[in-house]
Amino acid sequence: MDRKIAPVNRFDAKDVDRIEDQQLYSGFFDLEKRRLRHRQFNGEWSEPVDREVHVRRNAVGVLLYDPSLDRVALVEQIRAGALEDPISPWKLEPVAGLVEPGETPADVARREALEEAGCEIGELIELHRYYPSPGACTEQVTLFCGLIDSTGLGGIHGVEDENEDILVHVMSYPEAWDRLMAGQLDNAMALIGFHWLARERATLRARA
Repeated sequence: MDRKIAPVNRFDAKDVDRIEDQQLYSGFFDLEKRRLRHRQFNGEWSEPVDREVHVRRNAVGVLLYDPSLDRVALVEQIRAGALEDPISPWKLEPVAGLVEPGETPADVARREALEEAGCEIGELIELHRYYPSPGACTEQVTLFCGLIDSTGLGGIHGVEDENEDILVHVMSYPEAWDRLMAGQLDNAMALIGFHWLARERATLRARA
């Protein structure tokens, strides 16, 4: 995905003075207060500022697509951050997981596809790397499209000792797109992945 385009940024890490990092909480994720100064666009240094930052491992998402049958596989599970959602805290999403020490993003994509959907991935295509919320979180997401054979996929999956309860949905691409347009796939991985797939779908199907 690397393209040889010069960055627009005039500043880099040397233009930040990290004065102090204070750990506020440590658990599955960490919370830090970071005091810093940074170079301003007028060339001067800012006053010290404090920012609370959610520190977490990087993540991987993979949109599972069967080009031969023109179907996608998505997973449904409860999401603690969506408990106040007016429709449902159960969300329909691409397969996803966190990067463990020693793993590459591609390793995670293949592992999570097996754990969450019981699915083997053939070709794995990297789409984008992005920060979901860089103002408050260190996490960077690597998003893939994984080409699969969706025949026989479905059922309930997940890692038992992680209390995962994950239902696999296999549906036609047109149905999935309609659900996206209706606001039912309301997460960044789905939105980004499906807009990429809308552009590349004909090419992927021609190769199948």
